[in-house]
Amino acid sequence: MSEVDPVWPPYEVFVRSKRGLNHVHVGSIHAADPDMALRHARDVYTRRNEGVSIWVVRSADITASSPDEKDAFFAPSGDKIYRHPTFYDVEDVPHM
Repeated sequence: MSEVDPVWPPYEVFVRSKRGLNHVHVGSIHAADPDMALRHARDVYTRRNEGVSIWVVRSADITASSPDEKDAFFAPSGDKIYRHPTFYDVEDVPHM
């Protein structure tokens, strides 16, 4: 018989509040598996029907850049002004 780990891993929770909007990080929960994490996230973060979609991601599976390395990490794109939409006006685009 195998032993069960008494410590559940943390999951990060992302909720999309309306169709067409981005998922936003709303918090963290601990769960034994992804299905339980999804159910707990629903119960904790969408009690007032404020969500249409939930993502749960095990915290250990997220790779992120460090805010301390912001200048070195993002500097290469700063010299490529053609990547930024600053040469034209955007009119009547929802959620922008």
